[in-house]
Amino acid sequence: MTDPRVTPLAANLPASVPFVGPETQERAAKAAFRARLGANENVFGPSPKVIEALQAAAPEIWKYADAQSHDLRHALAQHHEIPVESVMMGCGIDGLLGDLVRLYVGPGDKVVTSEGAYPTFNYHVAGFGGTLVKVPFKGDHEDPDALIAAASTSGAKLIYLSNPDNPMGTWHSADVIAQMIEAVPGGSLLVLDEAYVEFAPEGTAPPTDPTDRRVIRMRTFSKAYGMAGARVGYAIGHPEVVEGFNKVRNHFGMNRSAQIGALAALRDQDYLSKIIEKVATARDRITQIAADNGLTALPSATNFVTVDCGRDGDFARAVLAALVADGIFVRMPFVAPQDRCIRISAGTEADLDLLAEALPRALKAAAA
Repeated sequence: MTDPRVTPLAANLPASVPFVGPETQERAAKAAFRARLGANENVFGPSPKVIEALQAAAPEIWKYADAQSHDLRHALAQHHEIPVESVMMGCGIDGLLGDLVRLYVGPGDKVVTSEGAYPTFNYHVAGFGGTLVKVPFKGDHEDPDALIAAASTSGAKLIYLSNPDNPMGTWHSADVIAQMIEAVPGGSLLVLDEAYVEFAPEGTAPPTDPTDRRVIRMRTFSKAYGMAGARVGYAIGHPEVVEGFNKVRNHFGMNRSAQIGALAALRDQDYLSKIIEKVATARDRITQIAADNGLTALPSATNFVTVDCGRDGDFARAVLAALVADGIFVRMPFVAPQDRCIRISAGTEADLDLLAEALPRALKAAAA
C-alpha cells in the first residue's frame, strides 16, 4: 500500500542506496571480507595526530559542533590561499552534493552528467525531481566537450564532472578543465568533484579562482586524509555561491570530533605526503598483479586501479562475484563499456598478497 502522506515525487522513487556496503555483504555471507578493496577507503588510516585529536575531543562529545566550522574553514582558506567566505563545510562530498542539488534543482530541471559516473549525485537529482541528461564516456574518460554541449542544448542548471574520475581513475589536465570552465553556458554551474585530487599528478587541478561563479569545487577528507568514516567534505566557490548553502544545509549536521580531527589532518601535510607515496606503491602492485594474470590496468590518478578484464560486462561481473566469494571486496563500473572492468582500491601489502592469490582463481571460475 502506498503511504498517502509522502509526496507524489517520493512515492514514485525506488527505495534504494547508490552502493551496497561491504558490511551488508558480510552479513549476507555470514563472513567478514579478508581484504577490503572496494570502497576506495584509505586503508593506511589517518595521521596519528588525528587519532590523538579525536581521543582528546571524545570527553566533550556532549557538545554540539560549531555550526560555522570556524577553525576548519579558516585553516582551509589559508591552505588554499582563498577567502574564508569561499569555503563551505559539509558531511562529506555526498552531503554537499545533496545540499547543492536541493538549492538549484526543482522538478523537471535538467542536470548533465556522464553515463556511469558517480551514482550518488544522480540519486540526489532524482530525489529533488530533476531530469538527468547523460553523455557517454570517451576513451574511458569523462568527456568535457560532450558535457558542455549537452548543457548548452538542454539548458541544464548543473554539470557534474569528477576529475580524477570515479569509477575509472582517469583524469584530465588542468588546461582541459580550465577550458571547460570557460565554456560553461550561461545559467549553468559546473560541479567539479575533486575527491581524489591529492593523488593526481601535478597539473591536474586548475588554479583556484574564488571569483568565478561558473564552477564550484568539492574536496574531501575521506580519501587521502583517511577519514571516510568522519564524513568531512568541503566546497570551494564564489562567496555568493557558497553562501547559498546556508539557506538549505543542516547547520548542526557536522560531527564535532570530526571537525577537530580534520583540522589535525590538514596540519600534518608530511603524513599526507607519505600516504600518497604508499598509495602510488599499491597502485603499481595492483598493476603488476593484473599484468601477471594477462589483464590490463588503466593508468590511475586515484587511490584505486581500474582493471580491464578483457571481455564483456558479464565476464567482469563473474570475476567480481568470484573475488567476493573468496573474501576479497572489490567493485566495478555499472555501465558498458566500462563494465568490462573491475575496480580495486589501494591496499596494504597483506591485502594485495591476498588479491594476488585470489585473482587467478576468480578468472578461472569466471571463464568456466
